[in-house]
Amino acid sequence: MERARTDVRVPALYPSLITHVRTRPLRDALTHRTYLWFVDVDRLPVLPRPLRPLARFSGRDHFAGRDAGIRCGLERYLRARGVELDGGQVLMLGSARVLGHVFNPLTLFWCHGPGGELRCVVAEVHNTYGERHCYLLRPDAASRSGTSTGKEFYVSPFFAVAGEYRMRLPRPDERLDLAVHLERSGIRLFTATVRGERRAATSRSLLRAAARHPFATLAVSFAIRRHGIRLWLRGLPVVPRDHHHPQEGMQ
Repeated sequence: MERARTDVRVPALYPSLITHVRTRPLRDALTHRTYLWFVDVDRLPVLPRPLRPLARFSGRDHFAGRDAGIRCGLERYLRARGVELDGGQVLMLGSARVLGHVFNPLTLFWCHGPGGELRCVVAEVHNTYGERHCYLLRPDAASRSGTSTGKEFYVSPFFAVAGEYRMRLPRPDERLDLAVHLERSGIRLFTATVRGERRAATSRSLLRAAARHPFATLAVSFAIRRHGIRLWLRGLPVVPRDHHHPQEGMQ
């Protein structure tokens, strides 16, 4: 029997505005426009051959980085935490590899059981040092109220690995509206939002997005580094980075 699938249209593209607002110890903001893919990891888009360099999906870009398929890496990570999907649908929001380059600051996986029920959300975070870390969030992570999890991974060189993330990660529909807040001792230090509107993932919409945002993932990586240099020049001290230990299931 075929497993139940959620009532959602995939694949889709979301032209998006990403905003970072820092409030302490100095106030600063960064905005960047890009586009994100929303896909079923078991039914990844098959593009016409001339367009394939504009969107490639590979298990090597996620989790342990040694799996041919994205789902294999995800299930190894979940299994190490006692979570089984039993073949249920997995929906992913993130960037594809573009012209040989990929950088995914945040990739989200909405993981369902065979009956279509949401079992968990996995937030996979990449930093600019080539490291990855995942946060396993229970079903209320997809609600409008959000969920909290302790910060465990070095991302910005200006924030210590301390505090708590509050994440609001509703599954995209006609609109994409995500928010991640970093809080410490009841003080909100940083907020990242991602907002966009759904577009059908046609060849025309992909070409339009690629024309508006050429080398999209490289541009995101460059924008983050440029912003970091600006903060450093403004006198914001750098927090030393400890050695990263890959999580169980991500080695």
